[in-house]
Amino acid sequence: MTPASLAAALRACAAGLYTLEAGTGLLIAHGTFLHRSDFTSRFILHGTTGMAVVDWDALTATLTAGELPCSAGERRILCIAASLAAGHPVSLRGAIPGIDQRNLDRVITAVRLAAGQRP
Repeated sequence: MTPASLAAALRACAAGLYTLEAGTGLLIAHGTFLHRSDFTSRFILHGTTGMAVVDWDALTATLTAGELPCSAGERRILCIAASLAAGHPVSLRGAIPGIDQRNLDRVITAVRLAAGQRP
């Protein structure tokens, strides 16, 4: 799948579930991970239905173990996305400082969506 078709498949699966839409949307909006085969092959589950889902549990376990090469900012975004989408605990005190304005805007948009406020 291309990153664009993968994003569409992820959105289709998350549709209507605000927190799942928010976490998935944050991951997509970040723009990095759907272009990485080491990410998509390990954490994206998809079949022939045109829908896909992130394996948030596996992603969180891998992040906790430090086994996913990524920058500190990318890690923060993934942790926040996993918290929104699947309820994995994240300390905002540790996750928010250091996020650049562009990603902070994405996080704010995701939190608003999780609260039911569509952009």
